[in-house]
Amino acid sequence: MYDLEFLIELALKEDIGDGDHTSLATIPLNTRGTACLLVKEPAVLAGVEMAQKIYAIFDSKLKMKIAFKDGDKVKPGDVAFTVEGNIHSILSTERLVLNFLQRMSGIATHTAKLVALLEGLNTKLLDTRKTTPCMREVEKWAVRIGGGMNHRSGLYDMIMIKDNHIDFCGGIEKAINATMEYLNTTGKSLAIEIEARTMDDVREILRVGQIQRIMLDNFEVPMLKEAVKLIAGRFETEASGGITEKNLRAYAETGVDFISIGALTHQIKSVDLSLKAEI
Repeated sequence: MYDLEFLIELALKEDIGDGDHTSLATIPLNTRGTACLLVKEPAVLAGVEMAQKIYAIFDSKLKMKIAFKDGDKVKPGDVAFTVEGNIHSILSTERLVLNFLQRMSGIATHTAKLVALLEGLNTKLLDTRKTTPCMREVEKWAVRIGGGMNHRSGLYDMIMIKDNHIDFCGGIEKAINATMEYLNTTGKSLAIEIEARTMDDVREILRVGQIQRIMLDNFEVPMLKEAVKLIAGRFETEASGGITEKNLRAYAETGVDFISIGALTHQIKSVDLSLKAEI
């Protein structure tokens, strides 16, 4: 695990190396100026707070004037914020600020679009671990900005018994019992979710119990509805696999508690934003 400061410092080192030689070559030292973040397409803005953190770490003397905050809807022509100070600092951080803002805004925008499709229903939209390596914290932050919810952060904060665990262990009952023994031995307190691939799996899980959530994987809508009815609130339910913008509402109308969609973070188009000098 890492914190955002570490991630930002690593990203700055990756981009700047031993110096922003173009800025050093073309602009005198200590020259001051202002740049604005220009929105070029409709979006839910995300990453403004991240930009603040980048500027604070790289050059605390840079000053931002924020017009739109994270979670605000923006349109082409809007100026989300301006940044004023040393021009070398503004230019040296330009790409990193844009990279975070564009990707985070893309995630937040798509998440908000899907959340709107669930209006009036109790189903909650979840992300997954299908994230860019070392960018998970940032991408899950963007999901929250867009109105979605985070699933587990990693392998360490939840037990999630999936198909391979079940098959390698020798079946659902053996996997659940082995998990309970592990938790008792280690003294860990972790929620347990287990995957069901068929209605027979659902019945066996209900018989064995000891878990908190059942993930109904690649169930078609009629079978999902049947499974949710059979589970009848004894455990939380989560649908995953094959769910798109077109069928999301139909899946949610089955009464399932959660729908997880990996595409929230791994199939995203970045939002078109640019940082422009004010002359």
